[in-house]
Amino acid sequence: MKIAYLFLVHDNPGLVQRTINRLASPNCTFFIHVDGKANMEEFSTVRGDRVVFLQHRIPVFWGEFSIVEATLLLIREALASVPSYDYLVLLSGSHYPIRSTEYISHFFEQHRGVEFMTLVEVPNIVAGKPLSRLTTIRYPSNRPLLRQAFRVLAKLNLAYRDYKRCFGALKPYAGSQWWALSRGACEYLVNFHDRDARLAEYYLNTFSADEAYLHTILGNSIYRPRMRRELTYIDWTGRGGHPKLIDEAHLKQFEAMPAVSLQDHHGPGELLFARKFSDQNYGLLDRIDAMVQAKEQSAGRTQPMENF
Repeated sequence: MKIAYLFLVHDNPGLVQRTINRLASPNCTFFIHVDGKANMEEFSTVRGDRVVFLQHRIPVFWGEFSIVEATLLLIREALASVPSYDYLVLLSGSHYPIRSTEYISHFFEQHRGVEFMTLVEVPNIVAGKPLSRLTTIRYPSNRPLLRQAFRVLAKLNLAYRDYKRCFGALKPYAGSQWWALSRGACEYLVNFHDRDARLAEYYLNTFSADEAYLHTILGNSIYRPRMRRELTYIDWTGRGGHPKLIDEAHLKQFEAMPAVSLQDHHGPGELLFARKFSDQNYGLLDRIDAMVQAKEQSAGRTQPMENF
């Protein structure tokens, strides 16, 4: 099982290096896009035999289509590389594995052909995906005057547009930014993006396109029936629309479960990664490493403990 890990990063170089060290194997390669606004020198200590930094970097802004553009750069780099990767896994600089690299490899082998991308049809209020995200015009940061003007218009409900004119027969989908997709699904994404610019142009002026554009493409494809929930544990109970940092309480929850899993409105599924960490909590990472080792020694194997 050959895996390409795609990293979108702007800080936490120490955490990125540690994550790479934990996931490293002869069958894994790490492709890293450093935000064009970040100081590349800070990542000069991130090294490894199979670490590839993208030479083409773009400025990335939260909630904007630039995240999709950086993600597509990573996908293209991995698809063009040798060897041919079976799965591409999108991570951030604040991810950390909660299983070993051997376990993760066995997991993907066991679930070969499954696409791990949390997906819901829009609108879905329970999942936090209102139709307004799609129908409200929001200009990106590189168009500041229009961005400010349409913020005012949005408050007056005057920034509306009819998505159906662009989508046609396509249904809108959304989900989590993070995913693990087969090579075939990633090739489909790139090919669709290259041949049909209309959808990308629509999402260019949409909030949180990183949680909807690729999802809409795959949600209207042959890959839709193969979808399962994403593989990252994220605690969204914090304030301000950002995930909570993983802490002692989360760790106790992980330790109590033979395999960390969830079952909610997104369906059941085992989780292999957690987010959000930082360079400031290495003590917690030491305990996670110890937890992973203890679980796999107890099980007497590194293969996934449950299926779905």
